[in-house]
Amino acid sequence: MLKGPRRLLLLRRAHVLRDYEIALGRNPIGPKHNYGDGRTPEGRYFIESRMEDSGFHRALRISYPNEQDREFALRAGLAPGEGVMIHGLPNGESWIGDSHRDLDWTNGCIGVTDDEMNEIWELVDDGTPIEIRP
Repeated sequence: MLKGPRRLLLLRRAHVLRDYEIALGRNPIGPKHNYGDGRTPEGRYFIESRMEDSGFHRALRISYPNEQDREFALRAGLAPGEGVMIHGLPNGESWIGDSHRDLDWTNGCIGVTDDEMNEIWELVDDGTPIEIRP
C-alpha cells in the first residue's frame, strides 16, 4: 500500500492483480505512533483476521502494532493503539461510493468502497503480508 498516492495494490509476486484508490486516517502524514492520532501505520504487517459483522461493511484486521510499533510506543510512553483495518464504508452509507476518496476520513484505517471490499475479501487470505509505505 502506498499512502502518498492513496493506492492499495494487490500483488502476486511482482505482478499487480488489482489497484484500488483508498482513503486513509484523518491525519495521514507520517506513521501511526499512538492511539487516537488519526494516522495510518507504516511498516510490515499481515492480515490477522476478518470481520464480516464490522460497522464498516466488512473488514480485514491488520496486525498493527508490530514489535517496532510497540517498542516505539513504550519508549515514548504512549499507547500504540490497535484495530487498524482495511474496511468498506460505514454500514448504511454505501451510497457514498467513490466520493469517499475525496477526503481522508478513517481513524487510521484504510477505506475502500463496499464493492471493492467484497473483492478484496475474496482475493486476500488471512496471513497475507501487507507493507504500508509513505
